[in-house]
This record gives sequence, C-alpha cells and structure tokens, in this order.
Amino acid sequence: MSNRHLSRSIILQTLFEWDFEGTKTQEIFPIFERTIAEFAPSTNDRPFMDRLLRQILEKKRDLDILIEKAAPDWPINKISVIDRNILRIGLAELLFADRKEVPPKVAINEAIELAKTFGGETSGRFINGVLGAVYKEMGEPGKFDVPKPKKKYGNVPIDKLPVERLAGAVVYARHEGNIYMALVHDVFGHWTLTKGKLEGQESEEEGLSREAQEELGIPIKIIERLGENSYSTYHPEKGKILKHVSYFLAEAPYQELTLEKKEEQGGLDDVRWFKLVDILDLNFYDDILPIVTKAITKLAESK
Repeated sequence: MSNRHLSRSIILQTLFEWDFEGTKTQEIFPIFERTIAEFAPSTNDRPFMDRLLRQILEKKRDLDILIEKAAPDWPINKISVIDRNILRIGLAELLFADRKEVPPKVAINEAIELAKTFGGETSGRFINGVLGAVYKEMGEPGKFDVPKPKKKYGNVPIDKLPVERLAGAVVYARHEGNIYMALVHDVFGHWTLTKGKLEGQESEEEGLSREAQEELGIPIKIIERLGENSYSTYHPEKGKILKHVSYFLAEAPYQELTLEKKEEQGGLDDVRWFKLVDILDLNFYDDILPIVTKAITKLAESK
C-alpha cells in the first residue's frame, strides 16, 4: 500500500470511529494519534494527514450539504458511516486540495479504492456516482486529461435507464411596473429554478404547484409550458437513473419568499426576487439558461 493511500486509510478509520461513537470534535485527535501509532508509527506523511483531517472537520457542514445535493434521496444520516466519511475525504480533496498534488481524477479514484477496501458491495458505485456528480457541477476541471465518461451504467444504455419525473418553473411576479423572477441559489454558486419530484400519479401541474408552494412559500398560477431537459444521476439502491424535468412559466404574487428546509431539497441556501433586467447577469447552469432566456423573452414581449 502506498504511503498516501495508507494515509487516507488512517483518516478514514479515524473518522469512522469518531462518527460511529458520536463523540465531540476535539475528541477525534486522540483517536487519530492512536490510529497512526497502530498502523503507521513511522509514517513521514503526517503533514498531509493533519491537513486533510482538519480540512474535513472545518468544512464538515459544507461537505455534508454537497453530499445531500449530489445524492438527494439519501440524507446524510442514512448513508452508512463508512460511505459518508469516504465521501467527506473525497470531496475535501476534490474541492480543496492543490490540484497539482491531487488532481480531481486521483481524488475520485482514491475514494473509490477506499470504498472497495472498507465499504459494502455497492459502495464503490455509490462513491463514484456522488463524486462524479459534484465533479460535473464543478465544470469538470482537467476533463481533457481523462477519458470521457461512458454513456452506459453497467450494460444499461442511457435511453433505457429508469426515469424519475420532475416539474419546475420560471416563477415571476409584477410589482410597481417591474417584472421580477423568483430564483433559488445552490451551494455550488448557481441560481436556478424551483423544481420538485412528482408524487404518485400527480400531473406535472399538480406536482409543480405543490412543490413551488413548499419550496418558495408562495402560491403560483401556471401559465404555459416552456420546455424540458433530462440529466442522469446515481441512486445507491436503483443505480443510475434519468431525471426528466418539464418546465413551465408561472405567475405568483409579489410576496416575501421563504426557502423551506427539507431533506430532499439538497444544497439550496437562498431564494430571492430579481428584476427581469438583472437576470442574465446571474450564474446559471448551461441547461437552465435556455429555459430562463425563453421566459424572459416572453415576459418582455408581454409588457
């Protein structure tokens, strides 16, 4: 086992014992010292381990939010102790490490190797799916240095994946001669549209009205369909799934917005009204921008 891989294994074992026992943050360091003494008493990689462990502890809340964002069906406390701490290690290196020392591909591959060694039967795929989703949201730094991801998961072509239906909306309001748009902000630094999963046999309009009321705290009136998009994600039990989102234009009263905190919401951290003229200066995801632009065009024409 290489020194660096051994170092990550020691961090994982330390985090596992600390997390499993539910001890206070300061109590992790005696566990850390004992683990080093048992498994790597002559290590010369102590600075790396110290830095990584402290980084994880300092950024734990943010890391956990990102994990839930990338695996929205799995609240952090429902992920196994081993898997969630492997994810904390992998994300800390993916987000905060010097990329010359730990390239994104290495951070992801090392986390997968930890999962294969210490995790369960599906841990490797789960870790790969979550870290891969975060890597994509980061803009895939260094993507030209690695092979392009395959279009299949196992032997299932992407067009044969199970589909989860969602509905979203460009929500707008008129107030004192101006048009405003309600947007939610995520922990990756993007402004995006309210959306949610449809339940049972709900129609898109029924599910959207319910989800918007829950997420924004205001009622909406659906005006027309704007378009749709699809993206793949990973579910620990179902494997890779395809999420299909239908987007609508919807009107709402100009009232105070309230971002509801809920488990499946993932990493949303803000909600605001923006004047129509300011919208295109914001940071949007590439697949959302055409929907927003189409809505702005329609609203501008309706003035």
